[in-house]
Amino acid sequence: MVRTPLTPEERERGERLGRLLREARGGRSMTEVAANAGISAETLRKIETGRAPTPAFFTVAALAAALGLSMDDLVGRCAPAVETAA
Repeated sequence: MVRTPLTPEERERGERLGRLLREARGGRSMTEVAANAGISAETLRKIETGRAPTPAFFTVAALAAALGLSMDDLVGRCAPAVETAA
């Protein structure tokens, strides 16, 4: 199975998610947060650095719970800004 290449927008959204999760993690170790979310530290590292720009929904939900973030907040902060016509 060949994976469709990601669009620039999808890559940017993945980078925004990674930055948000890294900021929310604060001083906690990657290992601690990953363990609390039930994922490997390597998976969290890939998400935070944008190397895994489209993580599974349940992975994102587990990370949000481990970091005390709401899914609504994640979506709002990771979605691209919508330009309004004047």
